[in-house]
Amino acid sequence: MPAPPAFETFAHDADIGVRGRGPTLAEALANAGRALTAVVTDPASVREVLSLEVTVQATDPEALLFDWLNALVFEMATRRVLFARYEVKVEGPNLTARVFGEPVEVARHQPAVEVKGATWTGLRVVREGGSWVAECVVDV
Repeated sequence: MPAPPAFETFAHDADIGVRGRGPTLAEALANAGRALTAVVTDPASVREVLSLEVTVQATDPEALLFDWLNALVFEMATRRVLFARYEVKVEGPNLTARVFGEPVEVARHQPAVEVKGATWTGLRVVREGGSWVAECVVDV
């Protein structure tokens, strides 16, 4: 049986779910970021011409995912950028990431939707077998 994808989106009523997987919590959260980009455009179409640091702090892994995705949505909306790659470190309640991407080019990226934010719907961060899974529904 093939391994599940590192990141994916899934349908959820009028919104879209994002899911990231990885051998560590940090990798699962990074891949949830990639899934967030995939809601808007093909992550492979995004060049790495700029980088930003994003930090969040939360009391548990679910809140960390929620705050992480909303921090990314904030950066995407206010800076009008998309991200291709996420280097995430998690130390206790702290997440520090370096994100790489570029300004949105509508003709090239053809954004499908604008993500308004992460929701508590379907929010879960769990270990399944030897991997972490981080998922929630985002409002579009």
